[in-house]
Amino acid sequence: MSLNNWYNKGMDPDEYIESMEVNKEGLLHIYDNFSLPADESFFEEIKNKNLRAIVLTEDWCGDAMLNLPILLKISEAANMPVRALLRDDNLELMDQYLTNGTARSIPIIIFIDIEGNEVAKWGPRAASIQAYIDEARAKLPPKDTSDFEEKQKQMHLFISKSYRDNQDNWYTVYESLKETLKAI
Repeated sequence: MSLNNWYNKGMDPDEYIESMEVNKEGLLHIYDNFSLPADESFFEEIKNKNLRAIVLTEDWCGDAMLNLPILLKISEAANMPVRALLRDDNLELMDQYLTNGTARSIPIIIFIDIEGNEVAKWGPRAASIQAYIDEARAKLPPKDTSDFEEKQKQMHLFISKSYRDNQDNWYTVYESLKETLKAI
């Protein structure tokens, strides 16, 4: 299937957000509290590229909770339509965008031009946030220890709270998305 077809299959952002049950509150908190920098020349530059975005996502994903509202703010300022596809219902597309060739990590944002050609891909995380996650994972006990699952659950809760409440993360994502979009 072409990327245009995948785009057309996707949900508009409002439809996706309305369907959310796990991270809806966190996503809306970030969306409502994130203010775009005064970056009018960047938004105009993106607007002139006539881009669209396909987002592979899932409601349970904390990274999507963080990244999606930032993308949506950029898309509104740059007049860039966005469509969301649930990862688990669209594995044919997801498997074309595996992280490190093996992981179905999300969100993955595929930027396409007016003809439906991929012009850039972003995700699942900004580089500095990935480093933060890698550091947190390195502190976990070995997987075969009795407290691994509990420690991992605590780590995920801490990270989700950090994503939701630490505005530095929001601007890190903004700058990372901006860098990708400027390179097009």
